[in-house]
Amino acid sequence: MEIVPYSENWKERWDQFVLESNNGTMFHLQKFLDYHTPGKFAFHHLMFLENGRLRAVLPGSLTSDGLFESPVGASYGSIVTPDIKFSTAMEIIETLLDYGRKNGIKEFMLTPAPMIYETYQNQNLDFAMLWKGFSFKLHYISSAIKLDKERDILQRFSPTIRRNIRKTFSDFKLKVEINERYDEFYPILLENKARHNVKPTHSYEDLLKLKELLPDRLKLFMVYYCDKPIGGSLMFFPNKNVALCFYNMLLYEYAVYKPIQRVMYEVVKYCTEEGYSYVDIGVSQDTKAENPMTPSMSLIDFKEKFDAKTIMRNTFYIKL
Repeated sequence: MEIVPYSENWKERWDQFVLESNNGTMFHLQKFLDYHTPGKFAFHHLMFLENGRLRAVLPGSLTSDGLFESPVGASYGSIVTPDIKFSTAMEIIETLLDYGRKNGIKEFMLTPAPMIYETYQNQNLDFAMLWKGFSFKLHYISSAIKLDKERDILQRFSPTIRRNIRKTFSDFKLKVEINERYDEFYPILLENKARHNVKPTHSYEDLLKLKELLPDRLKLFMVYYCDKPIGGSLMFFPNKNVALCFYNMLLYEYAVYKPIQRVMYEVVKYCTEEGYSYVDIGVSQDTKAENPMTPSMSLIDFKEKFDAKTIMRNTFYIKL
């Protein structure tokens, strides 16, 4: 097995490999990474080849001081493979470390998608990394709802959430639809983020470009009251297993109508009917705390009211 740096002529083969993999997501696709302005990141994507065939891919970047980081410009990264045996995982990690030593890489920092994104849950790569000297750099607490077509969705939610959602069903002035009104969604999202002195990860133009590049991977759920947009959720669909709630927005003066609770119900209902296994509601960290791992207790509690359970997003690190 050998590692070869990615080149543009491998683009279609890379993306097809990710789509057919056990653990790949939209964030590993070259088509996704294309939304970034050329030159914004020092991309240094790696391909693991055996007899000219792809066995694994690793998107990432390499800094001038020798840090290889994955993901960069995406939510999840690290090594993408088919459903592999442990011996293959060991060979991949040994090949990566050997490549790093020979090419002046001083550190690797890799953050894979949580296990729920895998078609066949398999921690061979995780153990191989730990056995070969990686350690955990960070853990983020994330929350996900396990979907089940046999269970009534409302009955899974807390009693208060159930009552609030049922009230929205009888309010004929309130409606929910899936559309592409990013022009209505984004200004409210900006306002929401400004309350916490942050900005969205994506600009308005970024979202439009992503929608153009990956039209089936983004869906916008909007809540209206008397035709006024008052809430919404932008869903990413990273792979066939998991739907990711990337942004929620709320027009606060209309909070009494519980648009977030209603849109969460609609998202869970849609994703269940479409055959997804999980809805990932994202990380719940206290962004104002000095320690980046600090949990946001109120946010976690809110998510648990929708029957969300904790999943961890782990970052692996090694210094060569």
